[in-house]
Amino acid sequence: MQDKDTTKTTFFQLFQPVYQGLFSQYIEETGVDKYVKKLTTMKLFQLLSFAQLEQFNGLRDISNSLNNEDHSLSVELESISHSQISRRLNSIPTSAFHVLFQDLVQQVGIKTGFEKIRNTLGNIYLIDSSTISLCLSRYRWAEFRKTKGGVKLHLRIRLFEQGVLPDHAEITAAKPNDRTQMDNLIVEEKDAINIFDRGYIDYKKFDEYCEKGIRFVTRLKANATVAVQQEFQLKPESLIKQDCIVILGGPQTRMEHPVRLIATADSEGNPITIVTNDLTIDAEELGELYRYRWQIEIFFKWLKQNLHVNHMYGLSKQAVENQLYIALVTFCLLMIIKLTSGYDGPLLTVKRFLRVCLYDPIEAFLRKLNYKSKRTSRGRRRLDHEKVFQHTLSQVIEGEVDFLDDLTYDPVIL
Repeated sequence: MQDKDTTKTTFFQLFQPVYQGLFSQYIEETGVDKYVKKLTTMKLFQLLSFAQLEQFNGLRDISNSLNNEDHSLSVELESISHSQISRRLNSIPTSAFHVLFQDLVQQVGIKTGFEKIRNTLGNIYLIDSSTISLCLSRYRWAEFRKTKGGVKLHLRIRLFEQGVLPDHAEITAAKPNDRTQMDNLIVEEKDAINIFDRGYIDYKKFDEYCEKGIRFVTRLKANATVAVQQEFQLKPESLIKQDCIVILGGPQTRMEHPVRLIATADSEGNPITIVTNDLTIDAEELGELYRYRWQIEIFFKWLKQNLHVNHMYGLSKQAVENQLYIALVTFCLLMIIKLTSGYDGPLLTVKRFLRVCLYDPIEAFLRKLNYKSKRTSRGRRRLDHEKVFQHTLSQVIEGEVDFLDDLTYDPVIL
């Protein structure tokens, strides 16, 4: 290999937060790399993260990527076989990448400023899960149904000004109910609001949250038993259909604590019923608050489309979990480089420029990312047919019809 300084490249700057954090310390203390001579945990992580950014389909693609001299120099690895990558991916404990994920979450929080993450209502946390399908014949340990396998990524994300940030993750088989992970995902801080969907409804847990002062907002199932205790008057112009204090549950599942219930409609006009144990929240504000929950659905979609988590590089449970944590870590790295660059556009644009400028100096990447077009033209304008019609109609009504015989008249220029 040629002697080339790679510390100023975009590649190095992208992975710099990993070197600065607790990951290296954890590897040294646990002895994960004790007998490893070539493919260290750090190098494996870089290979896998790069593979997800490039959306490689298999381990051979990852191995062949080292034929690119720039990539080989950046990873400091001349070559490695796909079988060696597979063995290493299967042997590294998931706790290593879990530690790395938690460390980078903290780093993103510092970059944004924790005080900026806080909404006027408190720290907003969105909780949900997404199932990742697996071939049952290859992933017997992940049996979901008779003909289907899968794992479930349970996630808590934090809402803040620049978007969302994954805050905590749990990976399980797809079969267990979402409620089994509630204790791991719920935030108990007094200023936290936990927003989740109907899959997490558990009246016994809700009573427990009421006693502990843990705030939550969720959607109620259509067949829920509701006993109205107090009705509130609605504003005439309000989109809220019902606002009241209720007790949930039947004789055997009845809650002890009252909750607030509002009936409203989603963005498509479908009726929804929302409940919360925070009785002070305004009804309109509560309706808007629950709409934030779609941000976690968008996050799952982004993760699957752009970091290749629908295709696994290993067959073991450990390999699958490692890959999912690496995807979350890669998302955090993209967020850090976006925040550092001062770019306020979509994260997908950051990812696209990274792929183009990965081995260029970081200055080149930042210059292209923040480039402002000097074009003064507004481009092709969409014709407002209604405006043209109304303008022409008013002229005809007023008797100004001579222009209709004028071949130079252009109704678009108003």
